Amino acid sequence: MKHIGYFTHSDCMIHDMGHMHPESPMRLQAIDTRLQAQGLMLDLTRFDAEPAELDLIERAHPHQYVHEIEQIGYDAINGDLIPVDGDTSMGPGSLRAALLAAGAGCQAVDRVMAGDIQRAFCATRPPGHHAEKALAMGFCLFNNVAVAALHAIEHHGLERVAIIDFDVHNGNGTVDIFKDDERVMVCSSFQHPFYPNRHFDTPGEHLVLTPINAGSDGLEFRKKVETDFFPALDQFKPELILISAGFDAHTEDPLGELNLVEDDYRWITTLINDIANRHSQSRIVSILEGGYHLGALGRSVCAHIEMMLHD
Repeated sequence: MKHIGYFTHSDCMIHDMGHMHPESPMRLQAIDTRLQAQGLMLDLTRFDAEPAELDLIERAHPHQYVHEIEQIGYDAINGDLIPVDGDTSMGPGSLRAALLAAGAGCQAVDRVMAGDIQRAFCATRPPGHHAEKALAMGFCLFNNVAVAALHAIEHHGLERVAIIDFDVHNGNGTVDIFKDDERVMVCSSFQHPFYPNRHFDTPGEHLVLTPINAGSDGLEFRKKVETDFFPALDQFKPELILISAGFDAHTEDPLGELNLVEDDYRWITTLINDIANRHSQSRIVSILEGGYHLGALGRSVCAHIEMMLHD
């Protein structure tokens, strides 16, 4: 059994964009409840996430952008929801949660690189993979996985980091940040055409972008991902694998139109384990992105963590 860290913080639940918003605090509660019910929490080492220092975030985002998000967060402390884009707002707890979400990935990288744990899952919110260099969008403020990747490179001296993104939406922000940085391979599978319709065909040998038609099932997903991702990753030989773990491609999810089930998340996690065992000294840090049907989210995260544990 692998030694896995579970990075989370109750303050990630105080970010609240309104009771009808799909990116709700209940997402983390659903994950926690399911892990407890299945007995998996007993196999995890829990860490309280710590907020990222701004200089870590500024490796991925310009200073001016980080300052603007910080200022909106301060302005929202009085209790008003302040829109950042059409579907993303900041309220009283949003800045704190965003700093914790960015910090958890870096903290997990530190622990994995130190050998304290072999793998990690970050149950944090807001998600991050839509946040471009200087643009918040799609429920995302800071690009958590990009901040973690650059921390692994700048602080730990890694030369090759891979990000694997299996959310139903393309990780446009991650592609935007790394489109000219060949130290990071970005592998993103996504329903297409679909939100956000940005950076879905950005050229680059280190960018492996895999569009999937609406209505596709797990068989089609597996075929495309296996063909596109894994030969590229074997050639790249990443020293660390980060996962943008979105579970909104599940057939029960209200936001997407792909038809994955828990076994598909077990399958892709197993293949990622194999890549990590070959090239990355088994090191994986997985960071929560989407997943908006609470039952499907809890079950899918459990399937994902179970495979990381029992490799």
